[in-house]
Amino acid sequence: MSRQQSCTRRTALRALGVGAGLAATGATVTAQDQPTFDGWLDNVGNYDGVVDETGTDSVTVQVGSQANGGAFGFSPPAIRVDPGTEVVWEWTGDGGVHNVLPESGDWGSELVGEAGHTYSRTFEEVQVVKYYCEPHEGMGMKGVVVVGDAGPSGGGSSDGGQESFEEPDYGGWFDDVGNYESTANETGTDSVTVQVGSQANGGAFGFAPPAVRVDPGTEVVWEWTGDGGVHNVLPESGDWGSELVGEAGHTYSRTFEEPGIHRYYCEPHEGMGMKGTVVVTGAAEAGGSGESEAGGWTEPTAQPRPVGESSIEPLELAFVGGFGSLLLFPALVGVAMALGSDGRPDDEPSGGN
Repeated sequence: MSRQQSCTRRTALRALGVGAGLAATGATVTAQDQPTFDGWLDNVGNYDGVVDETGTDSVTVQVGSQANGGAFGFSPPAIRVDPGTEVVWEWTGDGGVHNVLPESGDWGSELVGEAGHTYSRTFEEVQVVKYYCEPHEGMGMKGVVVVGDAGPSGGGSSDGGQESFEEPDYGGWFDDVGNYESTANETGTDSVTVQVGSQANGGAFGFAPPAVRVDPGTEVVWEWTGDGGVHNVLPESGDWGSELVGEAGHTYSRTFEEPGIHRYYCEPHEGMGMKGTVVVTGAAEAGGSGESEAGGWTEPTAQPRPVGESSIEPLELAFVGGFGSLLLFPALVGVAMALGSDGRPDDEPSGGN
């Protein structure tokens, strides 16, 4: 199973804490030296540098560590190993079912939720290996294995040439959303999962990630965590939406075809900041008002009126004409009274005598 990403990911939950397993392992690079692997780890909340595991025969990575708003992390998310090192992924049993899939390649694990389950692979070639958990990739559950001298600080290089996007202007929609930092870029994927009831806004009152960018025709799947009571997904404007549900594992999906910014919220917890957006690309190319090429939101502009055409509408003209007649009527009556029956003022002689 493989999938090639076409665009850089933007940070969605970068402020969340580092997973516990990261601190216990090898040394990491300093923050200013952190490679981002062309944006692959931009929205990975527990990424704090590449852990150097060279010189060891086997390395263990936790699957389902605390990160990205729940048990949705690999820990450590980025490691450097020697060629021939065995990497063992071990499930914590938290966060539901997870798997390990490469961004490109024909290897990978099955979906598992059992604590203690392991999956291993030995990497022989010098390379940068990007991988992810399929159900929770949109939340930032991704990782990297740097083999040998590959990668930003070695002789090899990771995938490049990817396009970045400017953050849209949401007009204050996210002002009170505690887990929003920027839009997670999920263009190039057929389906995106958003968690409903993630840890945010003082409890399990968040969507994670709260903002995603997708291509037209992408299916967005909202999956309930079962935490925070009952939640629903309702659009700010539109005739779609889910029912109120509290059951873990419940899903609601919608495929977005029209470009633009689609805002939504949880009705019981909107006031707490449980809101989200789906940004569908292509508004500028479609020729309509909506999302611009730079990623912002543009208001429709007034069209210029053809030269020589009146700027007053017929109804406005009729109103002004009728109102003007009412204003002039008393003056006309006064003039008529001042004139005699023959149409001349009373003090003017009629002639003849």
